[in-house]
Amino acid sequence: MSQQASPRGTFLKIAEVVKAQIESDPAMAELPSAADLMRDHGVSRGVALRVFGALQSDGVAEPVPGGRWRVVREGQREDRRPLAERIADIIADDRLDVGAEFPSASALSVKFGVSRPTVSKALDKLEAAGWLSEGSQGKVRTVRAVPSREERLQR
Repeated sequence: MSQQASPRGTFLKIAEVVKAQIESDPAMAELPSAADLMRDHGVSRGVALRVFGALQSDGVAEPVPGGRWRVVREGQREDRRPLAERIADIIADDRLDVGAEFPSASALSVKFGVSRPTVSKALDKLEAAGWLSEGSQGKVRTVRAVPSREERLQR
């Protein structure tokens, strides 16, 4: 597709072509780069970036660190909330009461697929908010308060 005298809507046409590629190739996990779109469709970088924006607004792509874009398939959406929010949800999801034992940093690191130091930082935030007791080696962390849904969303 070559750039026309009036490029208005060109990015939408290219976005449709990319969507068709995604639908036809179930193994496609990453979108073509902006340089690939520029070369293949004869458009400017700005038009290529608008293609990514259109795909993101349609819910079929999301940016990843490093300037790349990944394909988002139905049912494969990741929870992008901060880890502390996702950990706080355990209190409500598991119906933990005040005084109940909270999972260890090791167990949480396995559950969320992140390192123990990352979990420890998130737990520190929940301790500072007053939702969990202070934990240390050999000491079980417990629930100090049960946050309401609104409180969990504000963190």
